[in-house]
Amino acid sequence: MTGAETGQLNGRTTVTERGPLPAVTYDVAVIGAGVVGGAIARALARHPRLRVALVEAQDDVGQGTSKANTAILHTGFDAVPGSLEARLVREGARQLAAYAAESGIPVEPVGALLVAWDEEQLAALPRLAEKAERNEYHAARLLGPAELYAREPHLGPGALGALHVPGESIICPWTTTLAYATQAVRHGVDLHLNCRVEQTSRQDGSHVLKTPRGALRARRLVNAAGLHADTLDAQLGHDDFTVTPRRGQLLVFDKFARALVHHILLPVPTALGKGVLVAPTVYGNVLLGPTAEDLHDKRATGSTADALATLRDKGRRILPALLDEEVTAVYAGLRAATEHDDYRIRAHPEQAYVTVGGIRSTGLTASLAIAAHVTGLLTETGLDPGPERELEPVRMPNLGEAFPRPYQRPDLIAADPQYGTLVCHCERVTRGEIRDALAATIPPRTLDGLRRRTRARAGRCQGFYCGAAVRALFEEAGA
Repeated sequence: MTGAETGQLNGRTTVTERGPLPAVTYDVAVIGAGVVGGAIARALARHPRLRVALVEAQDDVGQGTSKANTAILHTGFDAVPGSLEARLVREGARQLAAYAAESGIPVEPVGALLVAWDEEQLAALPRLAEKAERNEYHAARLLGPAELYAREPHLGPGALGALHVPGESIICPWTTTLAYATQAVRHGVDLHLNCRVEQTSRQDGSHVLKTPRGALRARRLVNAAGLHADTLDAQLGHDDFTVTPRRGQLLVFDKFARALVHHILLPVPTALGKGVLVAPTVYGNVLLGPTAEDLHDKRATGSTADALATLRDKGRRILPALLDEEVTAVYAGLRAATEHDDYRIRAHPEQAYVTVGGIRSTGLTASLAIAAHVTGLLTETGLDPGPERELEPVRMPNLGEAFPRPYQRPDLIAADPQYGTLVCHCERVTRGEIRDALAATIPPRTLDGLRRRTRARAGRCQGFYCGAAVRALFEEAGA
């Protein structure tokens, strides 16, 4: 494997990262290989007559908001009733839960508690419960302080009550995005990496996308460019929304902190979002965050001392013992906030174009429903998708702590001893898992990409112990 071209179906290369783009005209080009763009490409792959391109500016799928979020599978209980987002989150949650079970994506239904810390917040809880009912979520119920502390004994003092939302879950966002893209590629979608769209134009009835790797032509265009969706929309003559990058900084606490929290602990939401939460992860860690900082720079994913100090102060009130635990990592992500309180998903039939903008933190949950909705909108632009087929399932590597990992499975180890050879001891990642990731349909192009696929170098020592060995395996594979 050279790392330049991988993943073939019927003898045709379907993943490229360098060199000129194919001199063909695609039926549909999807810009942005995040969780939403990947889901759309996967949905279009159901139609074998279509030739589809998934175009990504960076060197891997899921490199934007999709890799840096709170990894919650939402119920949509607190969405704006009657909104497109509310409907798509409600539908998408059911679809993604089923897809995750089929594909081996770890999900834990831990439930959520919206904790009231003062009388004003306590008074808001019945309104949130009523909002959940309007969003067709009927399992939410109010808890008094006694039941709240019985459920969360390490909660800070002074909580007055909570709204329990048992359907909220935690999920692995990395393997979700990768699963969509893998399934799409295996069914004939061309994935073009390192392919930033610099300019769009229309020639002879087709869209022409100017990229550093040359021009790409497509009869129809889907804009799932995330933070840059408004820029692309403007190039096509629209002024429907403006993306203001909203930075969310988070602290990741060591696995020893996991026993301190049993639910996702949410604040009563404000106009800026859901606020600072404490949440377990499927990897066995605990998250504290995110902040909500509206910025102008769409590349500002750095962390700041002031914001991290603020998070620690808020965390000290929510779960005081958490602050005694070690911080394993710090990260920040940018959400595509707009001036609207709903998704901006629109078809422009006269341009054979669909824009998918303003997809915030609920995009992971809604992704499969968004994909179905966008496929329907494409038919409004005149697309005849042709016959539909069932996709062959994919089975993703298990990164979750609630399920047996390869090093815990004697059957795997007996069949292949590499699954019993640990390389990353903090995260219990084996040589077999790293080998599989490097030989996958969409292999990692960087060590960070390998970490998202295996958790190698993501643990307590952050690669201090295993870094050299992981790098050697990465380079040995020619990645």
